[in-house]
Amino acid sequence: MNSEPEKLQIKPYARLLTMLGEQLIKNEKVALIEIIKNSYDADADWVKIHFSNFGPNYNVLKNSKIIIEDNGEGMSEEVIKKQWLHPAAPGKKQRKQHTPRTTKGRVIQGEKGIGRYALLKLGRKIKVITRPSNDQHEYIVTYDFTNYDDEFTSYNGEDKNISLDDIDVLFEKRKAEVIVKKEIDLENGTATRDKFGTRIEISNLTTAWTEKKVIGVFNDIQKLRGAIPDKTEANQSISDFNVSIFHNDKLKNYGEEIQQKLSLLIDERAVFRIHGTYEEKKKRFNYYLNEKKKILNLEDLEGLSLYRKTIKEDFDFRKRTSDCGDFNFVFYVFDFNPSAPGKYKLEKDDKNLIKSHRIYLFRDGVRIYPYGDPDDDWLHIDQYRGTISAGDFLSNDQIMGKVNITHEHNPKLIDKTNREGLIEEGTSTTDFISLLQLFLTELRKGEYKRYIEKNKNNKNEIDVFKGNRVQQEIQKLRESVEGNSAAEQKLKATEKLYLAERRYLVKRAETTEELAGVGLSVEASYHDVFSFLEKVLRNLDDLIRNLHKDVDIKELEKELSALRGMVSFSVDQMRDVQIMFSSTKQRRKNTKVKEIVDKVVYIYQRLFKREGISCEVETIGSPLVAKTTDAVLLQLLINLFDNAIYWLNVKEPKNKEIRVTLDGQNRQLIFSDNGPGVNEEDKPYIFSPFYSGKGDDGRGLGLYIAQQLLDRHGYGIDLADNKLDELLPGANFVVSFIYEE
Repeated sequence: MNSEPEKLQIKPYARLLTMLGEQLIKNEKVALIEIIKNSYDADADWVKIHFSNFGPNYNVLKNSKIIIEDNGEGMSEEVIKKQWLHPAAPGKKQRKQHTPRTTKGRVIQGEKGIGRYALLKLGRKIKVITRPSNDQHEYIVTYDFTNYDDEFTSYNGEDKNISLDDIDVLFEKRKAEVIVKKEIDLENGTATRDKFGTRIEISNLTTAWTEKKVIGVFNDIQKLRGAIPDKTEANQSISDFNVSIFHNDKLKNYGEEIQQKLSLLIDERAVFRIHGTYEEKKKRFNYYLNEKKKILNLEDLEGLSLYRKTIKEDFDFRKRTSDCGDFNFVFYVFDFNPSAPGKYKLEKDDKNLIKSHRIYLFRDGVRIYPYGDPDDDWLHIDQYRGTISAGDFLSNDQIMGKVNITHEHNPKLIDKTNREGLIEEGTSTTDFISLLQLFLTELRKGEYKRYIEKNKNNKNEIDVFKGNRVQQEIQKLRESVEGNSAAEQKLKATEKLYLAERRYLVKRAETTEELAGVGLSVEASYHDVFSFLEKVLRNLDDLIRNLHKDVDIKELEKELSALRGMVSFSVDQMRDVQIMFSSTKQRRKNTKVKEIVDKVVYIYQRLFKREGISCEVETIGSPLVAKTTDAVLLQLLINLFDNAIYWLNVKEPKNKEIRVTLDGQNRQLIFSDNGPGVNEEDKPYIFSPFYSGKGDDGRGLGLYIAQQLLDRHGYGIDLADNKLDELLPGANFVVSFIYEE
């Protein structure tokens, strides 16, 4: 016979307190921060943390106490009994839903109803004295867990099944005698306590303390309030909320000197000082870099390998808008290279101070832990430096900053229950982190890469080489030692060795550049040739399998003809590429440039069709003739076509176009496409070796090698420097075939 359903109740064991306090809170630093956040939510102007009756190095003594005092709004008897004593009480959450800001306009930080149990991380006996405004009484709540074991499974050494209902908490109401109007020592001198606030006394301490640990708490408190100096309006620290630390009644101001030094480093040693916002609806970053206004649209980031290989699958910003909301940010970038320019050079102590900070995350001006800790990699920068490419990312060491989100604009970015980071499930946090990763990657691949190029000391070296400056100095030296036969002989021998070394190095560099150029060019034709050969193999396999059957001679002839056509195409392409091999021993000759252009267009014709690219070749005036080798022209044109196709596929304009104009009268070739064009700030560096905007897809050698080859023949290549030379709205290159001495 079935019984009637019985109503049961969930009755948690007392060890839940251990989980909420000691296990859910990472360490004593986080525990103190949680308590301080409660003071912040209570609209306190100040918090005083007093390590009372501690030894000289903060060693815990028998009577040691941690006393935390504030001038917040205090708690009434009703709040204590209906909310404070109930884990996960919804009071703050409900208040946030109706009135998300405090009387002073602060956005309420807590909402879980468990932050108060951080106290259990610090000691076994807690006494809370609190008084709300307009109340003549103060209320005392005492937790005394000294007779319980750490897991609340025994009392006075006797094993028991102890539930939360078995735990007694003492409550007392009395006429105010502690929370009264009086002067309180604080960080900035004294302050007058009014007739409200809270005082928490923690004794029977469970954690060992040292001065180093307290300094860590102090630094974390500074990070709670602002972390790093910020003179912009993008992130404002909690300017009306001061926290002081005392050791046996003596104020300990550990961080003032450090903050001043950090502020000086930012002002005088940061390569970049950046602050701005991300606008979700417009899909763009608006920011200032060293006071210069910049705009970065998400579509400009499609060329980054990080986006295409890692982020695009989850966040395709061509198809959808991000789901995290608007946010603002401040970043400071430093150069840790020992050869950094003088004004950016850092000493060892400077580097160590910078390394103690990372990129912090704040919500409504209050820090979210653990983001920004030295061992935290919440943006996966160190991970990607190891798995993708170190050159794509700024090191965690060299960048510090902060990102600020708000409850109002980022409601889908939700704190974890244990207050350590954001909940990572869903698209919102993923989008948020992805956007920051993309911005920082673009910063490294763009602005910081240009900074490196600008500060390279190779321009003078190039001038020395091209101007044959050493030979000129030798001539001056020869004139100065004229008449001294011994010196003349020695100088002559030295000059002979120098010229031999120069010839060797020049030949070696030219050979290396030629081989690299051939490799890059062969890569362009490889895909089509390989595709044809694979198809040939498949067709041959089919023919072999069908040989035992009755063979239709006409069909066989048709199949073999098709196979011959594919092999012939592959041979023609390889024959064209063979021209670039140094073993062909080509000599310079008068070459009609259009013939080489037509060869390259033929190589790319299938790719043009597949990618929907139209290619137009136009001749103006008499035929354009250049005295050079076919190999030089092939490498030049293959590189230009390869770059154009890449950027057209990144930008994907409605109609993809490439136009080659051969101007015989002015002896120049103009190569144009309607892709994204060359970034204005990249223009000074695009012919520099290893400088590329393609991320991992680019080696930064193509244009450099093309320029070097043309230069050896007295010709040149550059970007169009006026609108008259620009044929299409993308990249426009002008190749001059006027011989330059």
